[in-house]
Amino acid sequence: MINDDRQYDLRDYNRKQRTSESSLKNLRMAFIVLAGTAVVLGFVLMGSLLGLKSKGVPLTGDNSSAAPVAATIGSVSTPTPTVPYTVTEYLPENPVADEYWGELEEAENPVPYERMEVRGMYLNAAMNLEQNVELTKNSELNAVVIDLKEADGVYFNSSNELANSVGYVWNHYDLTEVCDYCHDNDVWVIGRIVCFKDVNLANAYPDRAICDSTGQPLHFPNEGNEAFVSPYDSRNWDYLIDLAIEAIGMGVDEIQFDYVRFPTGSSEEGTDPYYGLTGEVPERSDAINRFLQTARIRIQDTLGVPVSADIFGIAVTSSLDGDILGQDWETVGLTGVDSLCPMIYPSHYALGTVMNGVTYDFPDKNPYDIMFGALITGSQYHNAEGYAEVRPYLQAFTASYLGEGRYMTYDYTAINDQIRALQDAGQSEFILWNAACEYPEGNYGGNNG
Repeated sequence: MINDDRQYDLRDYNRKQRTSESSLKNLRMAFIVLAGTAVVLGFVLMGSLLGLKSKGVPLTGDNSSAAPVAATIGSVSTPTPTVPYTVTEYLPENPVADEYWGELEEAENPVPYERMEVRGMYLNAAMNLEQNVELTKNSELNAVVIDLKEADGVYFNSSNELANSVGYVWNHYDLTEVCDYCHDNDVWVIGRIVCFKDVNLANAYPDRAICDSTGQPLHFPNEGNEAFVSPYDSRNWDYLIDLAIEAIGMGVDEIQFDYVRFPTGSSEEGTDPYYGLTGEVPERSDAINRFLQTARIRIQDTLGVPVSADIFGIAVTSSLDGDILGQDWETVGLTGVDSLCPMIYPSHYALGTVMNGVTYDFPDKNPYDIMFGALITGSQYHNAEGYAEVRPYLQAFTASYLGEGRYMTYDYTAINDQIRALQDAGQSEFILWNAACEYPEGNYGGNNG
């Protein structure tokens, strides 16, 4: 320090010198310790590499497909390098579809999604929720399907602008409360959205409906003499996807699209639907596939929430019917959605149905055989690489409307027979369907009882 007479204080100077020498000595010791540690670590690392090599583990360039290994030095573990998640498109490129709708979009930062091996039951607008959640505690069941949107409107408390403009947001239940209750009981929540069967939307916005060449909406006797919104109109896709994203924000674990199809039969007006000039319009199945691809990209790839789709049971075994519906079993499972849910209800098959060379006079009386036969027939496609998981809807209702002698009572045994059949056909997932949302007690384990 400096005194008042501007002369150095020798004691302070010496103290600083000693401090400096001590610091230098400590620095030398630290350097020696670090150098010694580096030498030891070098031998340890070399020994580790040689050990890996002796065990057949490639070091560099031996196997470019080998998974990266996290390295540990002392007590510090270096993180394993992360590989960006990628999504593979299994459908071939479609120039006609690209020209009609534009090229298929991609998720900017795709994320892996969590999926559930679903053994579920349909609950409409969360009907009998407590009773059916209790059933999951004493059975193999682990999921519920809740209607987010049906043909007559939106059932949950949605703030979607288009849905509210149509005036068909019914607020049957609070979606967040339903999801919280299910999650508290370890139950997976699937939100079902009825897509193109939407007469209210078609009436409110006729330009979104299936129309003839003059722009007049068509009505279809086989569909209750009602109009359908057009699967070719990407504005309808956007609306359905927006509803799904809103529901995900309220707690839904999975999105399931139903009525992803065209209407059956001819129009009441006797005129044909018009979607564009001949040669410039993609096939019906292209429209359904492109919608599902788009929904998958915006929901599954972007948000990490699985997407599934319901398919007519007949489309699994009949390509002719599939073409009419726009549900091509060979390709719809290659859209990248997590799962397909074919509605293989024995009661829905015609009397005298022939399947795999066997004639079924009364298909409803053969729950095991119809389920097994349909899945085996469709397996030539759904066993392909990249194909979605197959998760059939099972008949859990008695079809007394078929008439005496043509049906049987679908009790637990009949339902479980269908589970046995799908297991024997190589599948493990299923959803029970009963419009009244009432299901008998049982394990629902198929071959496990």
